[in-house]
Amino acid sequence: MKDERLEKLADVLVNYSTKVKKGDRVAISAEDAALPFIKAVARAAVKAGALVEYYIDVPDVDAELLKNGTEEQYARENIRFGACAKSDVWISAWGSENTKTMQSIEAERLKQKRLANKDNRKIYSERMGTGELRWCGTQFPTNGDAQNAGMSLEEYEDFVYTAGYLYEEDPVAKWQEMAAWQEKWASYLDGKKELHILSKDTDIFVNVAGRKWINCCGDANFPDGEIFTSPVEDGINGYITFSYPAIMNGNEFYEVRLTVEKGRIVDVSCKNEQMLDTLLSYVDTDAGSRYFGEVAIGTNYGIQRHTKNILFDEKIGGSMHMAIGEAFREAGGKNESAIHWDMINDMTKEGKIYADGELFYENGKFKEEILKKS
Repeated sequence: MKDERLEKLADVLVNYSTKVKKGDRVAISAEDAALPFIKAVARAAVKAGALVEYYIDVPDVDAELLKNGTEEQYARENIRFGACAKSDVWISAWGSENTKTMQSIEAERLKQKRLANKDNRKIYSERMGTGELRWCGTQFPTNGDAQNAGMSLEEYEDFVYTAGYLYEEDPVAKWQEMAAWQEKWASYLDGKKELHILSKDTDIFVNVAGRKWINCCGDANFPDGEIFTSPVEDGINGYITFSYPAIMNGNEFYEVRLTVEKGRIVDVSCKNEQMLDTLLSYVDTDAGSRYFGEVAIGTNYGIQRHTKNILFDEKIGGSMHMAIGEAFREAGGKNESAIHWDMINDMTKEGKIYADGELFYENGKFKEEILKKS
């Protein structure tokens, strides 16, 4: 039996998020656990007149190659990623049977796998930046992700579909309402030269001069809710401690602290010190991974709990995040890397953000009176 919530999600992704039109080459990708998602999106895309391609990842096979294969076998470009990045539209879903499948893989092997896909990631970033590729990623609720979030599958399904306003009669209208509100703050920040971010064990200056702030309202991530930009590559100084766990390939790093000088990360630490070498393997992926590709503010106040899933966690209302590695061309970013890793900081207790010396965000909330003055 079809899940009407999933059918509604597919319709929103095809007709609102990526605006599929007749003749578009639409690539759909997900892990084997999310096969119902692929079917639902394919139905919606075919109805819109698209030329549909689909790609199914099998994590157990990837893990086998990475654990037991030679470098020639595992350090190869991701053909699926490359094909999807060259489509007109790419709609993908996260959703795993087991979120820890890659946790025990040797860090150096994962690094080589990332580097092998660097050219495809560059194609993806450039085509996203020019608008040639319309991409949207979402979450398909699985037992693996539900367990990782500390919920039953039923609870997790409710969480996922509620965060996307899919219980609303008209989800698109809700996203358009959010877009209008976020655009006010994106416009406010456009033209600003420097952010000063303060919170617990955080005091960092971020140069954003000449960079564009992007309003995210369900057309690149779904659910959505953030405004972001890519900082000036050599224009960050200070230190930042991320209060939420930074998660990559099933590994969790607690209270990651980065010290930055002229844009480059010069010191790295985390609370679980036994994981430091693994953390450094990601930070040292390549020349660009010690620089930042993003600074952002989470605006979805309907998401209020951390679920160890970056799609939701980076959108938490009252949070901000920064990402090491690949920058966004549409925001004016230039940093290149085989990694883009978001790390999130709770701003609800001691958080302040200044723009060119003006306090516009405090304790997880925008100061609406600032807009009235400007």
